[in-house]
Amino acid sequence: MNDSPGWTSPGSPSPDRSPDGEKSAQVPGSTPDPAPANDPPRNWSAQQPPPQQAPGWGAPPPGRPGWDNWGGHWNQPPVAKPGIIPLRPLGVGEILDGAVTTMRAHWRTVLGISLAVAVVVQFVATVVNGLWLENAADLSALSRDPQPSAQEFMDAMGGSVQLTGVRALVETLGTVFATAMLTIVISRAVLGRSVTTGEAWRESRPQLLRLLGLLFLLPLLVGLAMFVGAAPGGVLLAAGFRALGIALLLVGLLGGLVAAVWIWVRFSLAAPALMLEKQGVITAMRRSAKLVRGSWWRVFGVQVLATVLVVIVASVLQMPATLVGMFASGQGLSAFAEGTPPTGWTYLIAVGIGAVIASTVTFPIRAGVTALLYLDQRIRREALDLELARAAGVPGYGDPKSDRPTPGG
Repeated sequence: MNDSPGWTSPGSPSPDRSPDGEKSAQVPGSTPDPAPANDPPRNWSAQQPPPQQAPGWGAPPPGRPGWDNWGGHWNQPPVAKPGIIPLRPLGVGEILDGAVTTMRAHWRTVLGISLAVAVVVQFVATVVNGLWLENAADLSALSRDPQPSAQEFMDAMGGSVQLTGVRALVETLGTVFATAMLTIVISRAVLGRSVTTGEAWRESRPQLLRLLGLLFLLPLLVGLAMFVGAAPGGVLLAAGFRALGIALLLVGLLGGLVAAVWIWVRFSLAAPALMLEKQGVITAMRRSAKLVRGSWWRVFGVQVLATVLVVIVASVLQMPATLVGMFASGQGLSAFAEGTPPTGWTYLIAVGIGAVIASTVTFPIRAGVTALLYLDQRIRREALDLELARAAGVPGYGDPKSDRPTPGG
């Protein structure tokens, strides 16, 4: 039993055990010696809390309901939960559950946004893939040519690179729209408020260009870290030092990968900081670095867990559509056995439909985990839970009409 203040319930009966852990002897029918009025019970700290107003509760001081001045410990009042999460530091399961709860509670807005973005992105991706198949055939023929000319190689690779770039651009734009609007929806769901698609669009629209810049800058930094790590080994290989160049290249790639992961985690909360605090790109990155500092491993673990969850959900939802497309195209497994992907618009359309379904579900999970992780870090570091409780109008946290901050406030 921990006898430190705050662990033993204040006001509970004193223990009937002696300091050596055994029960004190009592003569049957006798009356125990009364303890002095001003002395604390045995094994209790001499510093005791003030008289209580209700069983098991202390009188909270102004400013922080439930926090007593006796040793600075929580008296464990009921945690306010006006929306999808309790207003206190969150566990990993609560962050994941909050993302899913948002999707259930506000499904019209959340799924409407995700579906609209997924349809546009996958339509463009399907068209791009259909055009890329011609270049894939050229690349397949090129691989069978033992001595292709430089012109043949450039022609085969040029179209593929261009179309892949177009697809990456469209997917990035879709991610920007989905992240921006869903972050607004999630921030309001924390307060127990609903928001329409039009309201989410109007509030997120001023930050779209900044968010686009952020989502281009972060992959650039990650790629730069990988390039810097691999560059020395590549230079030695080009100079003819094969053994040393390969060894240094492997070490450099490993170091670049570590640096890339560190950068990704350090700035992973920049998107919600940019959207909810109305910050610029660089300021949002600084805010993310400040919030992640000292909690890098925790943020890394939650982000990796969310990524694995998203990949599993997307695979499960997309696999049936992929199988249907394979058999509907008339090629079945023979195309994969031959080392070439199935061709034809039937296959591409079926795969695109599966991708739309998967993206509609995974967009809210990905955006929800990141936004709730950002709020959790601010609750832990900046007591944002008090501001959220006041904004939600929770009794005992001040007048919500005089100051109604948002999660970005």
